[in-house]
Amino acid sequence: MKLSSSSWTLLAAGRLSAAASVFSLDSDDAIKESASILAWDMLQHYHGNESGGTPGILPGPPPAGDYYWWEGGAMWGTLIQYWAFTGDSTYNDNIMQAMQFQVGEGQDYMPRNVTASLGNDDQAFWGMAAMLAAEIKFPDPPADRPGWLGLAQAVFNTQASPQRHDGTCGGGLRWQIPFTNNGYGYKNSIANGCFFNMAARLARYTGDAKYSDWAEKTWDWVEKIGFIDPQNYAIYDGANVANQCKDINKVQYSAFALRVPDCAKRRLTPRIPTAQTNGDQKWKDRVDKLINYGLKTFFPHDVAVEISCELNDGCKTDMFTYKGFVHRWYATTTQIAPFTAERILPVLQKSAQAAVTQCTGGANGRQCGLKWADGKYDGKTGAGQEMSVLAAVQSLLIGKARPPVTHDSGGTSTGNTDGGQGDGSVMPNQKPVTAGDKVGASIVTILLLGGACGMFGWMSYEASGR
Repeated sequence: MKLSSSSWTLLAAGRLSAAASVFSLDSDDAIKESASILAWDMLQHYHGNESGGTPGILPGPPPAGDYYWWEGGAMWGTLIQYWAFTGDSTYNDNIMQAMQFQVGEGQDYMPRNVTASLGNDDQAFWGMAAMLAAEIKFPDPPADRPGWLGLAQAVFNTQASPQRHDGTCGGGLRWQIPFTNNGYGYKNSIANGCFFNMAARLARYTGDAKYSDWAEKTWDWVEKIGFIDPQNYAIYDGANVANQCKDINKVQYSAFALRVPDCAKRRLTPRIPTAQTNGDQKWKDRVDKLINYGLKTFFPHDVAVEISCELNDGCKTDMFTYKGFVHRWYATTTQIAPFTAERILPVLQKSAQAAVTQCTGGANGRQCGLKWADGKYDGKTGAGQEMSVLAAVQSLLIGKARPPVTHDSGGTSTGNTDGGQGDGSVMPNQKPVTAGDKVGASIVTILLLGGACGMFGWMSYEASGR
């Protein structure tokens, strides 16, 4: 059989794909095209929009599939930002359906059917995606559905309640919500970092001091308890309530490493580099230390590496997503705190290039793995690996993206300051904590890029200056 010239071209491309990436980051148009392909490939792992599927979630949880509920929230958050950076609305209907379907009976992202694996960080990932939708003016839901801002406020309210912030270890959130869950006896950086993040961003968006007060209080507790190292600003995983949180597990995840460009008090201004007050300088110093440590630790040779598990091939499904969070949060940090851009942006560029370079696997020659620094596909892909590379690529468009809005600067999302009352079905009931409540927390959603600190709220910088 004689092949046509086009067939020869396709055959040659297929052979080359084993050694060369099909993705290019040479221009904004090339970045957008690469991001669109990565978004498509990531969604090949999603079946919630198919007949018989459950909108919003990836296949799981184990043993039904690889993914826990929270990762759906992370994926939609990534795609909300994809829409904002690229202008591509292809997946907006899927995002809307998913984000509204999973709100739960109390419209606070605590659906009863995920109670068995519901952590404060899991709930927060959906709340942060809703907050992002409000900040970047993602299309508002129909009038009879809860607004993005209201959903974020509902998540915050449930987590700010005395039932969640109990007196053990002097304060702070536990990892898990229902007391029956393994991990209820563990307090960690990821849960408190996510809460900090939402508080700081809600303060910025609404101008309500109660949110910035909670952010400040959360930072102080995390630092006092020792989850943030005051010397080098490393962020550690967590500790057991039964031991008064003195047995700190010092494993570090990239997801903890960055997000705190700050949780400042309301007096802070958006222009932290020129701010003169002691409070401004305090938060600028914290941001500087977090970024310096995070870049040095999680971007060796300027390429993202998940140091907690990648070097020994010990990464679990959740951990495949972390690099993407780090890229997203660092990128947004450069918008909210421009004095960080000179340090951050060159690293994100080099890391994103390394990420796409290894996307040469699978039958289509473009599947992505975890080990970006190796320069070659590692043989395993999934929604998390694709999500991380997508996040790294689309974040390169941050320089031309509109900064997050507030209520006073164009925000239209409907709020609900009383949200989160829920139906009480998965609120924790207090009980004595035993040593058996321990959790070996290097798994599931314990990380959040930006280091608990990263999660700790990139948006807080502006929060106080309003």
